[in-house]
Amino acid sequence: MFKKILIANRGEIACRVIKTARKMGIKTVAIYSDADAQALHVQMADEAVHIGPAPANQSYIVIDKVMAAIKETGAEAVHPGYGFLSENAKFAEALEAAGVAFIGPPKGAIEKMGDKITSKKIAQEAKVSTVPGHMGLIEDAEEAVKISKEIGYPVMIKASAGGGGKGMRIAWDDDGAREGFQSSKNEAASSFGDDRIFIEKFVTQPRHIEIQVLADAHGNCIYLGERECSIQRRQQKVIEEAPSPFLDEKTRKAMGEQSCALAQAVGYTSAGTVEFIVDGDRNFYFLEMNTRLQVEHPVTELITGVDLVEQMIRVAYGEKLKLKQKDIKLNGWAMESRLYAEDPYRGFLPSIGRLTRYRPPEEKHTDKGAVRNDTGVYEGGEISMYYDPMIAKLCTWGPTRADAIEHMRVALDSFEVEGIGHNLPFCAAVMDHPKFVSGDITTAFIEEEYPDGFEGVELSQETLARIASSAAAMHRVAEIRRARISGTMDNHRRKVGKDWVVTLQGVSFEVKIKADKKGATVKHVDGTKHRVTSKWTPGQSLAKLKVDGKKLVLKTEKISGGFRMRHRGADLKVHVRTPRQAELAALMPEKLAADTSKLLLCPMPGLIVKVDVKVGDEVQEGQALCTVEAMKMENILRAERKGKVSKINVDAGENLAVDEIIMEFE
Repeated sequence: MFKKILIANRGEIACRVIKTARKMGIKTVAIYSDADAQALHVQMADEAVHIGPAPANQSYIVIDKVMAAIKETGAEAVHPGYGFLSENAKFAEALEAAGVAFIGPPKGAIEKMGDKITSKKIAQEAKVSTVPGHMGLIEDAEEAVKISKEIGYPVMIKASAGGGGKGMRIAWDDDGAREGFQSSKNEAASSFGDDRIFIEKFVTQPRHIEIQVLADAHGNCIYLGERECSIQRRQQKVIEEAPSPFLDEKTRKAMGEQSCALAQAVGYTSAGTVEFIVDGDRNFYFLEMNTRLQVEHPVTELITGVDLVEQMIRVAYGEKLKLKQKDIKLNGWAMESRLYAEDPYRGFLPSIGRLTRYRPPEEKHTDKGAVRNDTGVYEGGEISMYYDPMIAKLCTWGPTRADAIEHMRVALDSFEVEGIGHNLPFCAAVMDHPKFVSGDITTAFIEEEYPDGFEGVELSQETLARIASSAAAMHRVAEIRRARISGTMDNHRRKVGKDWVVTLQGVSFEVKIKADKKGATVKHVDGTKHRVTSKWTPGQSLAKLKVDGKKLVLKTEKISGGFRMRHRGADLKVHVRTPRQAELAALMPEKLAADTSKLLLCPMPGLIVKVDVKVGDEVQEGQALCTVEAMKMENILRAERKGKVSKINVDAGENLAVDEIIMEFE
């Protein structure tokens, strides 16, 4: 077996590979840019080599620099992770020439299947059903418009060398095709060093389902079930699960066998994924093949018990697969929530900064449930603007889909992240959404269920009552401690009251507390009672309670007159007052937010790529005003209404912080 491997990647996937290598007794080498000098993958590896400035096109995807690190450390093999050089045939060729093993497929398979245009042609020749589209290269925006019209809108404009949602746009008309072509081309060049673009029909109401394959160099190929990846935004997966709640065994078998046949047709070895779109009648269409490890591979590992990274390493070493198709059994259900450094309240725009608090839930694995967190960050670390915004993958497993969802709900409630915008509230909201719970989902789920963006969650009256009861019990504990510290409880001179009014989400609950050594019984004015037990003490940011015997996890921080509490996607200001205080609070005027309607504010930290208007221009609703680039994605900011530009405060090339004023209107 290899004695030392280099991981040509960063973040959580580099950490993931290091864990398996360590388990196998293999030494590891990390590479890092200026921005990643203190990164977790650098700390975990046995050795680390600096390879250049922060931008990936000056460090992580520069083949000569990676090859120099391999030579310097004497690594015998390279695991590329995903993204960066993972599907770059020239990199595989350079490794082969240097006598270094590539923990991935042969360069020929990468060339044939890693390039989406070529892979489509091969699939068609193999009589695999494919989505209608134009497989040839497209020279300019006008040709893109012409092709789009011939295919019929809507169309998907995609980078040939793309992946991870980069370089992808949906166009619904000619203007969208022009803009999408240019943005996709720019993103593709920036992220992959390859700006080739192709166009295909965008199938509405599809499910995105993919098959995991594993092949060796001795002619063996197996499939390890499917993953449902339909919960996406901007073609970027957010929630994945395995198996799919939609497939039956007949369709699963047909998709698996077709995937293996396609892999063997191109001499594929290692782990790979064949992606399909599936319609409501379970007809499936080949979309593309990813010639690498997928981001969402942990859910497959959780339901099969197979360590895919270990298998990749063994195949690269020349070993035969010990697993046969009959050995692959799908056990239970697994969920994955991708934790992104992005603000769901601002249209999922990227967020950067320091993680002032980062406390994932405890990892565990029993026959009743499992929690796994693949991460590449730590508390106090920086989230950089230069790389993908995903910082962790929270996974759960349960004997049934309902069990896996419930474990995920509790895990998300228990995950503490502060200092940056993040999508944990949104992931929590999805887990409670009736359509998701029923399995009735498509790739249009986010677009259809959150058409105006994510604005938080309105909790049910029953849930609010449970939280109000908990807040009252917690407030009582805090008041007792405060009174003891101040000395006002000496000789029973002051007692903490029993009657409180708890206000949250615009609703007030009048309650009476009766406490004992084991907990508190909270009685509401309508006669209902809730029994609250917990070991929470004031100052703890995570309150793990039981209300009427059922778990309730609340992220908690003290505010004036109560708590800020976060639960299941809701962010609540919870005020706990005496009846007299509540009476007076109701008379207080509400503070109005500042008027920013005549300002264009930068919605994320990023780089101004271009400004499309000038002072004095009359702009129309929907007109492009400027383009901001952050985390390898271009974001076009548009006018929300008609107006006249009175002042522009920025120039192309400037870096802006969130909420900086870009331009003003009359």
